Amino acid sequence: MTAYTLDLQPIGRRAQVRSGTTLLEGAQRSGVELVSVCGGAGLCGTCRVQQLEGDLTPVSADEREELSAAEIAAGWRLACQCEPLSDVKLYIPAESLSSAQRLQLEGAAAEIERDPVIRLVDVDLAPPSTEDLRADMQRLADHLGADYPASPAFMRQFAQTARTNDWSLRIAIRDGELIAALPRAQRALGLAVDIGTTGLAAYLIDLDTGVTLAKAGAMNPQIAYGEDVISRVAYASTHADGATVLQARLVTTLNDLVTTLCNQAGAQPQQVIEAVLVGNSAMHHLVVGLPVQQLGEAPYVPVMAAALAFPAAQIGLNIAPAAYVYLPPLIAGYVGADHVAMLLATGAPDADQTTLALDIGTNTEITLVAGGHCWSCSCASGPAFEGAHIKDGMRAAPGAVERIDLFDGKVMLKTIENKPPVGICGSGILDAVSVMVEHRLVNERGSLNAEHPLISERAFVLAPADPAAGTKAVSVTRQDVNEIQLAKSAIRTGIDLLLEAAGVEASAIESFVIAGAFGSYINVESAVKIGMFPALPRERFTQVGNAAGMGACHLLLSHAQRQIAADLVARVNYIELTTVPAFQDRFIANLMLTPPSKGQT
Repeated sequence: MTAYTLDLQPIGRRAQVRSGTTLLEGAQRSGVELVSVCGGAGLCGTCRVQQLEGDLTPVSADEREELSAAEIAAGWRLACQCEPLSDVKLYIPAESLSSAQRLQLEGAAAEIERDPVIRLVDVDLAPPSTEDLRADMQRLADHLGADYPASPAFMRQFAQTARTNDWSLRIAIRDGELIAALPRAQRALGLAVDIGTTGLAAYLIDLDTGVTLAKAGAMNPQIAYGEDVISRVAYASTHADGATVLQARLVTTLNDLVTTLCNQAGAQPQQVIEAVLVGNSAMHHLVVGLPVQQLGEAPYVPVMAAALAFPAAQIGLNIAPAAYVYLPPLIAGYVGADHVAMLLATGAPDADQTTLALDIGTNTEITLVAGGHCWSCSCASGPAFEGAHIKDGMRAAPGAVERIDLFDGKVMLKTIENKPPVGICGSGILDAVSVMVEHRLVNERGSLNAEHPLISERAFVLAPADPAAGTKAVSVTRQDVNEIQLAKSAIRTGIDLLLEAAGVEASAIESFVIAGAFGSYINVESAVKIGMFPALPRERFTQVGNAAGMGACHLLLSHAQRQIAADLVARVNYIELTTVPAFQDRFIANLMLTPPSKGQT
């Protein structure tokens, strides 16, 4: 029988299935639990997936009952009702999954003093009468003592809210502009979102108190169009409506997150009167609607690097009608606003110690602070640490192997939620390679030791197949090891070249700050063992979680933080690694799976 590959996004799981297997069966056998209330009979419509690439069997009568003509035309199918006829790429919406992926919402951050970006003024106005025929806006201007500019969106909201609340309101003023009119009893809220290449982390904050009322995460739906930044830049550049599609999918998910957050907090989207979005340069451009083609071509220059502020309605963000969106400045083409937010949250640029701060992802951004100066670079570390391009790789979801060790020749595993192993996520593959290096299952070049008893059929088997449970074996191949070599070399080469630019030895790093979702869960010792990080004392390493999200919250609450962000960007010395003469030689040397020799930085 013919075998086909199912590419299940945004989960990041790839599964081999035989012809004649439904998408539902194939997904479930690979550990991706789709909702199927009717048990696969085609009656409930809960196992919806969207066909992005490849060929499937024709639409069934049951599908035509459950799906509209427009949905079918857009590629939506019932997973229980169709089979692959080729390799297939699918998008699985969150509502079709029975268990959520792990998303990083927590993060460490320095304390800040609130410096409100928005001034809130409570007003009680006299209603119009036959003796007082002033226009609504004139009535408000007279009360405030100033004729602030306002958009038609504000005027509509003000007129309606005033009349339904006996002219007792809370007025929001932003940089001398009227932006919201709320009932007096309603809280004024702010939205902060870290737009990661893989996942989104969103926070709903009370602007009066600075308290976080709700938080929620979601996968970035753009994954269906490319797992990494370069792939999405290519999609946006080569499809006539590519950038529009990527923006629309992202904004739809942002609006879903707004609804989720407001439901958690017992609030309404129109109470959200300011939003801060941070992301790498490509995510920044795509959400705003700026062209991204130039980000994929040397010299990788952004359209706009300074901070941006514009009405939320311009991108279709469903918050208060006249609310604004703020995006902090970029450092360079591939060192984005998310890195700026992370640096703000950790306070790294103003540290007295020599500090190296990095945010690991498909694109890893690194900043070195030494002697009051800052150097930054970007490393194309790729999606391997997200579980992509790994044979049994998957993102951090239940059943993903996340920790590995060897005791007396026996493989010991820890999976997310202690579920039976169905794949391996980024922290697990890093651990696996570290174990393979330590116990000589591979040599320094990444070749497997075929004589080792734990190597079977050219792979390191972590978990055997379990026919009773319907799960296949989870293993690490030489190709998987090679993917980690490329990723770790990219990161270590970035660290080395920043240290060289600053004239600092690796041993002089006093604080090594690791941010990001992947950075939260990795075993630092494993990263050191394979040479990805310098061999520093463990106490110098700090894992701070989603510091970019925390920085976004700071930017939401403080005008001073926005000024600090602008000043920081002006201080940073950006290094384009590919233009450094030593880059290629250093990258090749760092592919070796051993810590650098004493002669290296």
